[in-house]
Amino acid sequence: MTTTSLQLGQKIPAFSLEATNGQTITENDLTGHYTVIYFYPKDDTPGCTTEGQDFTQAYPDFKSENTMIFGVSKDSLKKHENFKSKFDFPFELISDPDETLCNIFDVIKLKKNYGREYMGIERSTFLINPDGELIQEWRKVKVPDHVKEVFEAVRHAKN
Repeated sequence: MTTTSLQLGQKIPAFSLEATNGQTITENDLTGHYTVIYFYPKDDTPGCTTEGQDFTQAYPDFKSENTMIFGVSKDSLKKHENFKSKFDFPFELISDPDETLCNIFDVIKLKKNYGREYMGIERSTFLINPDGELIQEWRKVKVPDHVKEVFEAVRHAKN
């Protein structure tokens, strides 16, 4: 495991994680097209649901730009399947209970909630080019209009 986070222009290192629909996602699944990977704290919570719905609404646009979308959290595959099914997400959700992908992208941060401090996923999104290289990142994401911004970045990257 790397101790430094992935930098812009670097290729995604090897990983293998389970995702919804019985899939296993590896770094090879992130090549040959643009890929959006978004990290979110927890399935079926208001902000995470809204973000998933926003990506769902924009999914046909991303698809027309040859772009795949993956959502990632530490939730179990069973929770992911329920969350995906409940909101009819057209993309796969990757289960990362051991923080493999979270550590590659350095999204585990100290968070505060109602005076309690804990380590958790900082809402973040990453854009990967067809060569499997990180080309753009958004950290401390605020959900409103975020998906629009990511889509514009995909269109810009292709031109």
